[in-house]
Amino acid sequence: MSVTRPLPHDAAHLHVTGAARYLDDIPAPANTLHLAFGLSQIAHGRIVAMDLSAVRAAPGVVAVLGPDDLDPMPDCSPSAHDEPLLAPGEISYCGQPLFLVIAESHLAARKAARQAEIRHEEWPAILTIDQALAANSRFEDGPQIWERGDAAAAIAGAAHRVEGAIEIGGQEHFYLEGQAALALPQEGGDMVLHASTQHPSEIQHKVADALGLPMHAVRVEVRRMGGAFGGKESQGNALAIACALAARATGRPCRMRYDRDDDMVITGKRHDFRIHYRAGADGEGRLTGVEFVQYARCGWARDLSLPVADRAMLHADNAYFLPAVRIESHRLKTHTQSATAFRGFGGPQGMVGIERVMDHIAHALGRDPLEIRRLNYYDSAAEAGGLSAPPPSSGSAPPAGISAKK
Repeated sequence: MSVTRPLPHDAAHLHVTGAARYLDDIPAPANTLHLAFGLSQIAHGRIVAMDLSAVRAAPGVVAVLGPDDLDPMPDCSPSAHDEPLLAPGEISYCGQPLFLVIAESHLAARKAARQAEIRHEEWPAILTIDQALAANSRFEDGPQIWERGDAAAAIAGAAHRVEGAIEIGGQEHFYLEGQAALALPQEGGDMVLHASTQHPSEIQHKVADALGLPMHAVRVEVRRMGGAFGGKESQGNALAIACALAARATGRPCRMRYDRDDDMVITGKRHDFRIHYRAGADGEGRLTGVEFVQYARCGWARDLSLPVADRAMLHADNAYFLPAVRIESHRLKTHTQSATAFRGFGGPQGMVGIERVMDHIAHALGRDPLEIRRLNYYDSAAEAGGLSAPPPSSGSAPPAGISAKK
């Protein structure tokens, strides 16, 4: 077949006929159990008492696991060991899992999870970028700073200067297939996991760690996903771990899926950003220096926030040569869902910042925004200034010629 002809997706006929099998379509044994989390109703506080007797007595319930039933507490984090499967006493965001219900049906588990009687002491919650800055609530001692040249001097000496800020909201992945997992206990304590995940090896690692097994004793299978967009890179860990623990405890297959309301409350989103900028340009609109201060609202745990924030810094130039630049990045901790991977992984936020600068310069000079952009493309801007543009960089390190410091 010619390489110039379009090729159909290998499962296209299955998709369009509805025959494609997704995780929740996989036939499970008749004795499969179903799981649901009981969720926090406050953003920040301390659990004073948790009475789960009504949950255990609810119709169809086989078992209920609370924080005291898990020792050690399994960790769901992809990076920092700071995401316990169940809140161990302190509540860090509204929608945080507090206990796990194991029941004969999905509906029975969901209904039972709402029967808990929980008394808590509510504490002030940090929800916004401004609140996090006021409380100095962050994941690192100070901001990350990457710079090349003297941006402040270049801006001060420029013929034209602009300054402003842009707010970039978060975003829900809204994959059509929600988070789901199925654990099938095997002989000798081994476990087979079917998971809707973008990272099967991470699921394997986290489940093996939670069960105290070597990684070769856990097999993870992923045939297809009904959408993910980054939302299934790390967010599926909790379901897979919960299913594996329940399967080991009961000796029965265990299945879990979030209904859409729980999915949107529990899981992380795209990172909110605020970007402050100062820029200088010559009489034609060619940049001489740029300063960015990026604030990322990361949520209650690290998840993948540090590399996402790094990527926003790496994409702060987009297609434009910045002869002198300073980028300051703040990774802020808040009592909200832990923001996570999302298509672009921080890149879109960084690019939106420099695009706002281009529009602002064009407006200030009364010029066509496209003309200003063309003037500042890597080749044209670097050649006009007799400069050599650095090669593009990938990964969480500054580009060539950029110095990094805290």
